[in-house]
Amino acid sequence: MYRRNAVVFLIHGGLWDDMNADRFWTLPGVTGGIRRDGFTVLAPNRLHRPPDWDAEVEHLAAFLPERPVAVVAGSNGCSAAVRLALAFPDRIARLLLAWPATAGDSAVDSRTRAGLAALGASEQNIRALLDGQTLRGLADNELASLTMPVSVLPSAPENPVHQRHTVDALRRLLPDSEELPGCLEPPRPEFPSQLDRLLASIIQFAST
Repeated sequence: MYRRNAVVFLIHGGLWDDMNADRFWTLPGVTGGIRRDGFTVLAPNRLHRPPDWDAEVEHLAAFLPERPVAVVAGSNGCSAAVRLALAFPDRIARLLLAWPATAGDSAVDSRTRAGLAALGASEQNIRALLDGQTLRGLADNELASLTMPVSVLPSAPENPVHQRHTVDALRRLLPDSEELPGCLEPPRPEFPSQLDRLLASIIQFAST
């Protein structure tokens, strides 16, 4: 059922870098496209250099309205979104995990670890941010305990940071979840040709 004036809460990707909501959602046209379809959109910036995922949740919770929202999270923002949904299940009506960042890949984690260390992250910070099972910062039993409807949107084509097997693992952990048509992530220069596809998926997700 179409829910005009429903709230879509966007959580952007990135991890300790210069990514923000404008670069991830607004400049590529995602924020405006959702608003044009009659939704209220909230797109806060994530905490710039969080010590762990709990700090991200505390930061994002301050932007949650009192009424339930449809959360759309991208890349590493998926970890923050799941943690937020676990902490505030009554405020998250449904959850879309788009281009979930792959956890546990030794080559990817090695590069990410080096980048975080170069930015001043302590070893404790790095472990808190990167350790996890299917998603960074989360055990699989936590993911499986989500009670709201969940949709998953893969990166198409997949890439080392957003691997297909992460989506498959999420679908196994959440057997009632729905997979939406995949596309590239918004910050990529090739994304504009796929904007309409992504908007159609988000509108479908937020309207049901």
